[in-house]
Amino acid sequence: MKKNSKQWLLGKTFDTFCPLGPVMVTKDEIKDPHNLALRCLVNGEVMQDSNTSQLVFSIEACIAWVSRFFPLKPGDVLLTGTPPGVGVFRNPPIFLKAGDTVVCEIEGIGKLTNPVVDE
Repeated sequence: MKKNSKQWLLGKTFDTFCPLGPVMVTKDEIKDPHNLALRCLVNGEVMQDSNTSQLVFSIEACIAWVSRFFPLKPGDVLLTGTPPGVGVFRNPPIFLKAGDTVVCEIEGIGKLTNPVVDE
């Protein structure tokens, strides 16, 4: 169901998903959150290469919209979406498999490395 779902929520919602880190930073630690380079590599190959300047909605607009429906508290995390380069839209489509290594990095913050395992 998750692999064939046209609804992104079902395709992205698994136990143990949404790794965050290796550090969390507060807004005072980021000079310009609207101009951060970000990349995602799978097995060393760049799959996504973008910048927060490409966000459809500003971070402030996202906070304003979400806070209309949910009370936001210190420590809450908002995820802003996916940059171009998603594997399912490649030709041919690319899907993660056991043994792959995914590295996500944001300029000035750090890298998060995750092995893909089959449980």
